[in-house]
Formats: sequence, C-alpha cells, structure tokens
Amino acid sequence: MADFVGAIDQGTTSTRFMIFDRGGNEVGKHQLEHKQYLPQAGWVEHNPLEIWERTSAVIRTALAQSKLQASDLAAVGITNQRETTVVWDRRTGRPYYNAIVWQDTRTDRIASALDRDGRGDTIRRKAGLPPATYFSGGKIQWILENVEGVREAAQRGDALFGNTDAWTLWYLTGGSDGGVHITDVTNASRTMLMNLETLDWDDELLSFFDIPRSMLPEIRPSSDPSLYGTTRAGGPFAGEVPLPATLGDQQAATVGQVCFSPGEAKNTYGTGNFMLLNTGTELVRSKSGLLTTVCYQFGDQPAVYALEGSIAVTGSAIQWLRDQLGIISGAAQSESLARQVEDNGGMYFVPAFSGLFAPYWRSDARGVIVGLSRYNTNAHLARAALEAICYQSRDVVEAMEKDSGVALEFLKVDGGITANKLCMQLQADILGVPVSKPVVAETTALGAAYAAGLAVGFWQNTDQLREQWHEDQRWEPTWSDEQREEGYKGWKKAVERTLNWVEVG
Repeated sequence: MADFVGAIDQGTTSTRFMIFDRGGNEVGKHQLEHKQYLPQAGWVEHNPLEIWERTSAVIRTALAQSKLQASDLAAVGITNQRETTVVWDRRTGRPYYNAIVWQDTRTDRIASALDRDGRGDTIRRKAGLPPATYFSGGKIQWILENVEGVREAAQRGDALFGNTDAWTLWYLTGGSDGGVHITDVTNASRTMLMNLETLDWDDELLSFFDIPRSMLPEIRPSSDPSLYGTTRAGGPFAGEVPLPATLGDQQAATVGQVCFSPGEAKNTYGTGNFMLLNTGTELVRSKSGLLTTVCYQFGDQPAVYALEGSIAVTGSAIQWLRDQLGIISGAAQSESLARQVEDNGGMYFVPAFSGLFAPYWRSDARGVIVGLSRYNTNAHLARAALEAICYQSRDVVEAMEKDSGVALEFLKVDGGITANKLCMQLQADILGVPVSKPVVAETTALGAAYAAGLAVGFWQNTDQLREQWHEDQRWEPTWSDEQREEGYKGWKKAVERTLNWVEVG
C-alpha cells in the first residue's frame, strides 16, 4: 500500500520535492536553486530547461534519501510560481525563449494601453485582475511579437503556453512523446485570459492580446479524481505515479493552512508576500486594489474564490541585501543584524523593484530608501527591510478589511521568512493582531500534497485535514497604538516617494 504523497513545489528561486505521510508530516525533502537572469533593468527570466533539470534532480534525490520509490507514493501534486510564462515547441520540447518571470516589468506599455482604451475594465470584470505586468497574458503577447518564428509556430499549432505547472506536468507525462497539456483553474485565473464565471478561456480576452486559443492548456479542477495523467516510467520517478492535482503556489498555501471557510486568511512570505482571504463560492469584486481569484476547485464541486493581496518584493529584498549590497552573507543574518538596533532610526525602505503591486498597482514606482542621516547604519537598513515586509502586508490587510467588511482578528503565516522571529514580531506589532505559524511552515508543498491526496482518497475530506493543523508559535503585539500609527504614517510617506519615477507609455 502507498503510504505517502509527494509534492513538487516549483518556486521563483528554487524547486523542491517534498514527501508527506498520512498525518501531513514531512518525511523527505530536497531543494535546489536555479539561476535568476536579469538581462536589463526590469527584466527577470529563468531557463525552463534548467527548471526541468532541477525538478528531476530533487525528485530523484528526495526519494533516494527517504529510501522510497514510485510505488510508495499514492499521488503527486504540483504547485508553482504563478504567472511566470513559458512558450515551447510541442515537437521538440524546446522553449522558444526563457521563461518570463512574474516580477518582470517589460510589458508595462501593453498593460498601460489596455487601461487607456477601456479594455482594462473588461479584464477586471471578466478576469478579476487589473491590467498589470504581473500576469501572463502580456508576457505571451510580448513573446509572440518579439521572438522570431513564434507567431507562425502558434498559428501552426506547434507553440504551447504554460505557467511552470503546465511545463513541468507536460514533461512528467512524456513531453514531446504524448505529454499532457493541462493547467488548473487557479493558474488559469492568473493570466488575464480566463473568465472567472465560466472557468474557461475567454475569446474576447484572448483577442485583446492576439493569442491563439490553440496555445493554451486545457483547464481542469485543482484536484481532479480523473487525473491529469501519470508519470512516465523513464522519468525522474522511475515508475508510474498518479498526477491528479495542480495549484498555484499561493492557493496551495491556502489549502495547506486549511483555510476552507469563508473569512479565513493566510499570508505567505516568500520571494513576495501573498495574502489570500477565502470568500467561498461568491465572487467578491474588489474596490480597494485587491485581486479576485480562484482559491481552489476540488473535483466536481463549485469553485471557491478568494480576495488576494499580492506584494512583489519581500523576501527578494533580503536576497538583494545579500547579493547586490553584500551587507549580509545569508538570509538568517538579516535578523541578527537588524537586532543590533532598537528601531529603524527614521529610515524607510520601499523595495518597489518591480513597481508596486497590491493595493497600489503602480508600474511607474521604483524602490526608495528615505529618511537617511549619518546616524544610520547597515543594521538600520536590515531592520527597515524587515519592516517593509510587514508594512506592505498591512497595506493589504487594510484593503481586505475595506472590501470584506471583516476585521482581521489574527493572521496565519507560512513560508521561509517565518523563521525570522524578529520579522514575525514586527508583523504582529505593525498589524496589531496575533500572528500564528503552523508546525509545518512549508504549507505550499503541503497544500499541493493535500489536493493530490484528496483526489485519490488518501485523505477523505477537508475536515480530516483541519485536524492535522497545529500551531507551532504565536507572536502577540507589543507596540502601543500610537507607536503603530506613527510608524505606518512614515511608511505611507515613503511609498509616496516611489511614485512617478519611470515613464510608462
């Protein structure tokens, strides 16, 4: 009997494969980073073939280290960095161009044009998204217009599009030898091309970007008992394993945090921050700069929707301190450095490297460090970077409360930055509510495993999953109301300084 479920977590900076038992406990994991290509200002790319090679390697290594094989896995789920766009040749499996990452801003003119002529309102109504560089539609259009031969290949039916879930799934199921071209409703809802009501590609939205429908994967539920397919015996699993589930990473984390009831919210701290509020089967249209998105769909049940606040740069700001400035040698050092000072010394850091996402949606913004005096040190900068993560989350919470009418009482958190205890304390202080971290902090992979396990009967229902959620640590607010509001006032002033920095045509 298969006693485990696997999860492929293909993220922005790395890929991991995790193995869970019936209690939702981690029994195996391996993770590898992949290279970030920055060919010019505002451009962020990945090599899709490197991602596939890393995916294969982490699967093989995790299985070997756990002394498990394909037959020990009841199913495997996939979760992925959303919006990151791959276009490849169905005959050869070769990408026509590097993957254009969700952080990339080269499509700012495409997004601005959509808003200028009124098409943006249609995208908001049908797709639940504002026209922005963040989403896949403009990235596909850019590849079709700028990479030689791709438009012709698309018209012949040879060019396929997918986010990295579809790219990985296609290779796992055979690639150019019969690989399935499928995505799920959560990933499709991040393209500006899917109608939230029909859960299908929308011909009017496709026409806005001049994208042939033949490029697009088939849309399925996030957890599908009929399966997407099975792994090929010659692939990294060296055997056949059911592949019944795919979820975009933030929706997967929502499932991993067992936010199955309307009004439940989670915040994931990774390369960026992503807060999701479950709104049930009701489509809630945001008036405050949030996204309306699909949260998940299990089998033939109705889709569950969410309001989302997406923040482009949080953990990657810490990576920037390490890689570009060299003031820390690793992410963990950001905490020890920031603890050397009692406060930010009047300094604010707004890391708008890719413009500002929710709730501002300003592609003309760029990063700023303000309030400097000779008193400030690299420790103040490290603390300001941690505070920026938390202040950006407060911006989203404020918008969420306006849209939903529900005040946040406590916040479930997950992701790598939750290991930074100072950052989590700052989050509680800046929000003024308790912050709660589960025992399994890597809830993105856990959510993909849950979705896969539900599809094949490994777990019976979501109530069983709720029973497995356990709190590991909680942070209570310590700041006074006056201190909290004074700090947030300074943050809002700093955000104003980021705006209108670059010309957007």
